[in-house]
Parts: sequence; C-alpha cells; structure tokens
Amino acid sequence: MKTAILKYNAGNIRSVLFALERLGVEATVTDDPEELRSADKVIFPGVGEASTAMNYLKERRLDELIKDLQQPVLGICLGMQLMCKHSEENDTACMGIFDLPVKKFESPVKNLLKIPQIGWNNVAGLHSVIFEHVPENSYMYFVHSYYVALGPETTAIANYIINYSAALQKDNFYAVQFHPEKSADAGQQLIESFLKL
Repeated sequence: MKTAILKYNAGNIRSVLFALERLGVEATVTDDPEELRSADKVIFPGVGEASTAMNYLKERRLDELIKDLQQPVLGICLGMQLMCKHSEENDTACMGIFDLPVKKFESPVKNLLKIPQIGWNNVAGLHSVIFEHVPENSYMYFVHSYYVALGPETTAIANYIINYSAALQKDNFYAVQFHPEKSADAGQQLIESFLKL
C-alpha cells in the first residue's frame, strides 16, 4: 500500500509520519502530483494559517488536484478546514469539498473559555467507517481557534462553547478537526481504519 502525506507550508507532518511508523506504515511526504494521484491513501494534515496555506496550494494547483482524487483522503485539523467552503480566518476561500463554513470561536464571556481550544475533548455521534473501532465519547486531542459548523456531512460532534463538526465525510473524503496522531489509542484506531479503507 502506498500512502502519501501532502507536503505544503503547514506544520505537523512529522507527528503524522511517526504515527504511521508506529503502525508499520511507510509514507511518502510529497507535493508531486503524480505521487499523490498514484497513492492508495492520501493524508492532508496541517497546523497553520488558512490563507497562506491556500495560496501555496493554489500556486501549485494542488487545490484542484486534491478535489479530483478518487482514493480515500484524510484531512486533519487545518487540512479539514481547507476542505470546507470558506474560512473566517483572513476571509479565505477554501476548496469547497464540504459545503460548510469555518468560523472563529467566540467566548460568550470575555476570557471565560480560552481560545484556541487546546487539549482533550470527547467526540460523540460517531457514524463513519473510520470510527468503526472508536468508542462513543472517546477523548481526542484538539488545538484550534476556528471550527467547522454542523451540517449533513458531519460524522462526529464535539462541544467547546458550541457544538461543532469534529469530523466530516463526503464520498472518498474524510476529515477530522482533532489530531488522531496525538490522540493515543482512539486516534490510532481511527488511522488504522482509514488505512484499511
């Protein structure tokens, strides 16, 4: 099985590589269109800022390539947000794979809840094949200031200030707001299920 991790100007690729190595999977980190098209699985991770990441992808036409991929694709954190329609982060037009907006957390009382959300949070309402071996209300590790609204493509829900999409799925595209590579056994189970698709 050939697994490709999309290389672009967003961090966190190394921790995804380590998580795959723990599962005995060797992955290629690449922005080469042919490598991405020929991979059996593509992982689209990211920690960073939406507009600079989208600019990088657009300059290399990787945004169009990602939308055309037919194999299973997993977006993680910023990767998930860039797969949505629009982000409030610097008013960024994203890829539109998921027809959902990305919004900024607003604490109802100033400084009551810290933004970004950093740490463990449970996920519920799990209904996607990648959650097949993940127990309901499992705790996952989150780091984010922006969230994806709920919609028909939501496959898991988390709550921080409001309910939001912790995961999405449409056709061969899967996405999670949390970091499965940092989420202990539950996260590892999710990655394993994705790799078995």
